[in-house]
Amino acid sequence: MLASASVFLCAAEFRAVVFATREEALARAFPPPAAVARRTFFLTEEERAAASRQAQSKVESGLVVAYAATLEGHSVGTAYFDTHTVRTMPETLMVVVQPDGAVGSVEVLSFGEPEDYLPRPGWLKLFVGQRLGPDLAVGRKLAHVTGATLTTQAIASAVRRVLAVHAVLAARAK
Repeated sequence: MLASASVFLCAAEFRAVVFATREEALARAFPPPAAVARRTFFLTEEERAAASRQAQSKVESGLVVAYAATLEGHSVGTAYFDTHTVRTMPETLMVVVQPDGAVGSVEVLSFGEPEDYLPRPGWLKLFVGQRLGPDLAVGRKLAHVTGATLTTQAIASAVRRVLAVHAVLAARAK
């Protein structure tokens, strides 16, 4: 009995905290009357390699799901979800890219590490208006956060990956 109780307690300890569902986050990012359409893309090996180079972070999968939002026939942004490992546990982000290719917002949807390792919400606002480039990194345009070093680096890498994939898809559309 003690062994099964300790396994249960350990399993409960490693569950990710879910702050928002995909649907809740999309509704906040693109409130009605905006329409959101789920679009699936498959990157070629060349596109994946190009995105990885641009992001300075490996794009693991060629499968990309984007949530394109429109209002009165005009694009108001595209949301992407990125799940990655921070230290040993997963984190899921929603990154919104504005029609001009800049970051619109970054939101943490779930976090498996101890919550003490999360940066404050104000830190995520540093991404708003940023574009993909070598300075989009912790210690450059993004401040260091004591106690959340791995998390901030993981978030910055995820945002760069999203921006790079978005750029590759935009180039494909032209």
